[in-house]
Amino acid sequence: MKYLPSFVSVLCICVLFAACNNSGTTSDAAADQGDKKELKKGTNKAMVQLQNGDAAPLMGYKMVGIDGKQYSLTDSKASNGLLVLFSCNTCPFVIDWEDRYAEMADFCASNNVGTIVVNSNEAKRDGDDSLEKMKAHAKEKGYNFKYVVDKNHKLADAFGATRTPEIFLFDKDMKLAYNGAIDDSQKDKTKVEKAYIKNAVRNMVAGKPINPNKTKSIGCTIKRVAQP
Repeated sequence: MKYLPSFVSVLCICVLFAACNNSGTTSDAAADQGDKKELKKGTNKAMVQLQNGDAAPLMGYKMVGIDGKQYSLTDSKASNGLLVLFSCNTCPFVIDWEDRYAEMADFCASNNVGTIVVNSNEAKRDGDDSLEKMKAHAKEKGYNFKYVVDKNHKLADAFGATRTPEIFLFDKDMKLAYNGAIDDSQKDKTKVEKAYIKNAVRNMVAGKPINPNKTKSIGCTIKRVAQP
């Protein structure tokens, strides 16, 4: 019994490490390694995340929305570009940030930038991230933008998206201008010091450099399924 405290300590450390790896709160090095594993999961080859200046893939790929209509990136873009946000219904990081979703979509619209929110959690499609649950969640949270199902995480794979929430902002030519987090204050929007996406949209539309044009997305991993 004298070894019990040490055993409990080790067990607690293991549990905490596993929880952090799932939610995206590990160190950058560990999180990057987790991202690489997640990019390989469900595919026959490793995916590569889009980089600044890359063209948006799968522009014509249709995804069903909570209104029953089909939408593609082409359908969703506006004259100055498109914001693509990978999200879901139950991730605690999404819940912390989604009080800014509607405001962000309105800000984009005022700058002639479209918004589409994409649910790629195929492994939870029969549960928390079913289309019916998406409809209910959107109604409860007052979503004012397209919220669509990315079947078999096809778009997420093409983007190399790994987390929810994670933003990809494209310019008028559908070239990637910004990738990463919404802002620097996960739990409290009144404490935001760096409004990454608003600054990115504002500068992009004005033709000014975006700095930073990439930040670390903090969130839950996209729940992929194995592909044949």
